[in-house]
Amino acid sequence: MMLPLARFSMALATLLGVALAAPAAEGPLRAGAAARDVTPFLDDPIVGNFTTPPASYVHDPLHARALVLDDGETKLAFVIVDSVGVSRGVFDAARALIVEKTGIPAGNILAAATHTHSATSGRSKDPFGVDDPPTEYQRFLTLRIADAVRLAAGNLAPAEVGWGSIEAPEHLFNRRWLLKPGETVPSPYGGEELALMNPGRNPKIDRPAGPTDPKASFLAVRTPDGRPVALLANYSLHYVGGVPSGHVSADYFGIFARRIGELLGADPLQDPPFVGFMTNGTSGDVNNIDVKGTPPAKPHAPYEKMTIVAEDLAARVAKAYEGVEFRPKLKLAAASRELALKRRRPTPEQVAHAREVLAKPEGAPQHHGLERIFAERTLMLVDTPEEASVMLEAFRIGDLGVAAIPFEVFTETGLEIRERSPFPSTFTIELANGSYGYLPTPRHFELGGYETWLGVNRVEPQASEKIVATLMELFSELKD
Repeated sequence: MMLPLARFSMALATLLGVALAAPAAEGPLRAGAAARDVTPFLDDPIVGNFTTPPASYVHDPLHARALVLDDGETKLAFVIVDSVGVSRGVFDAARALIVEKTGIPAGNILAAATHTHSATSGRSKDPFGVDDPPTEYQRFLTLRIADAVRLAAGNLAPAEVGWGSIEAPEHLFNRRWLLKPGETVPSPYGGEELALMNPGRNPKIDRPAGPTDPKASFLAVRTPDGRPVALLANYSLHYVGGVPSGHVSADYFGIFARRIGELLGADPLQDPPFVGFMTNGTSGDVNNIDVKGTPPAKPHAPYEKMTIVAEDLAARVAKAYEGVEFRPKLKLAAASRELALKRRRPTPEQVAHAREVLAKPEGAPQHHGLERIFAERTLMLVDTPEEASVMLEAFRIGDLGVAAIPFEVFTETGLEIRERSPFPSTFTIELANGSYGYLPTPRHFELGGYETWLGVNRVEPQASEKIVATLMELFSELKD
């Protein structure tokens, strides 16, 4: 007996390992949300800086927050984890459980980390090593990510969906600075560079090396009678920080998630509970530090600055929520693709320099304060495989497009995606389906600076262009 065309196409896609866009339907919507605690164990290392102190105190719990949307034919799932980064191996293992227990297709599940710098890591030693043995925390994280989506799917009920955005430029500063003409700074690889990350009050700096994205986008879900169910926001701010050593915290992402529910009037005792999200946009070169502004009269207290940012964003989003047009019917669709990228390898000159650095006696003069760390990383990358495959995703929720990229993406890439997207509203979630390091655009490799260094950036300089081109193809599939 011949298969119907749609079933035949999906069977063929399964055989070939290709993720096709789901058929675009428009039926009555259902939605469900849930959250699970993923707070790590004490004494695990806090990851986010060059030192990794053991976790000694939990200031606020970390969560995996999930939202599932269903139009009767297609289900989409978002799951956002309070972590500096989560390996693809963890996300894939959680995704397999979700597929088994809920039937949501693997390519319809968008899993991402927030990038709080006050948490232990869900990453593997080799970011591309999907077969690395999982740590105890990674096994725990896998189950909790899957649990969050399973619970959200179990909470599916009639719903309405809308979206909007606000402008909040004053919290954003490009952290990469071009130097004044004729000025340079040392590179850990022995040369000189024209750009500097987090320069402080360095008199050599001239102007920011790139833009910021002032837009905070959000997707809102409520019941037909108006009760808030969930709100997923997206803002291109790396993190805020201001956390004592050894403290575990979800940073401003967690404060926003709690505060937005309060401002929308969600009943804290409602069952199931309201779930707020703050996802990380394209913020690989953006922070919350104004190096040219007037210094504050006194330093901010721990957690004070992140609270200021989160509460301001939540207040503006809550105000914009009042004007959102909610829809009881929408087309949902998803498309995903594996993209092969060349991995960066050290040049013979970089290898020779690394060996020279490591041969120096302790205490010898240094060209750069981090040269030993990056010399070790250079030699570790000598036998790097030539290619790596990364998973890219695009979602359609009515006229809203959502892109997912597994890197710390420069803001100019996010702005380009929004500009070229066929959807009237679009935002990008970074660190989705993996955590592979920084993704500068090609022009930044000539400037240098931390985000371009070997071992921090791991893929070819043209990777951002290939990723944008692929996402535009996926968006076109969804639009058509």
